[in-house]
Amino acid sequence: MVPFPLALLLVLGAAATALAEPLRFLDCGEWLRPAGQREACRSRRRRPGSIDGSIQEVNVSPCPTQPCLLHKGTSYSINVTFASSKEHIPTGKIESQGSKARVYGEMLHVDIPFPIPEPDGCKSGIQCPIQKGHSYSYLNKLPVKSEYPSIKLIVKWELVDDQDQMLFCWKIPVQITS
Repeated sequence: MVPFPLALLLVLGAAATALAEPLRFLDCGEWLRPAGQREACRSRRRRPGSIDGSIQEVNVSPCPTQPCLLHKGTSYSINVTFASSKEHIPTGKIESQGSKARVYGEMLHVDIPFPIPEPDGCKSGIQCPIQKGHSYSYLNKLPVKSEYPSIKLIVKWELVDDQDQMLFCWKIPVQITS
């Protein structure tokens, strides 16, 4: 028989692992790139997506299933692992002194700004300056206010560099609930 504290630890560990599983997401950065650059990236076999970076993984916790059920009055942890561009892209930057997050609720293809507590990426786990060819882990919180309506929508999360070039952009479906 397994002692109770050990059994509890095993159950909590399994639950934490399930909650931290990577999400399926849409990398929306590619559609912000001019057509000629999209083709240049494909011809170099670069993974399609964000202009100055590529997303490796997106985690929202807790979010064990999709669409993510976001409960009003709760704050969710966001963790995005991304790499800054290794290749020279005509508009790509080698280094950025800063970064800024922009978050939207997308309804009927309209972006509605969604405030977050800390939009400065350099205060959200990223060691600035952001350098070419490095991997970064971006950490933030997504607070779901009690006054938000119960609705299904798409969360769109962008991180831009100090020249307003896209480091990453991703979308996931969510449902805000009581």
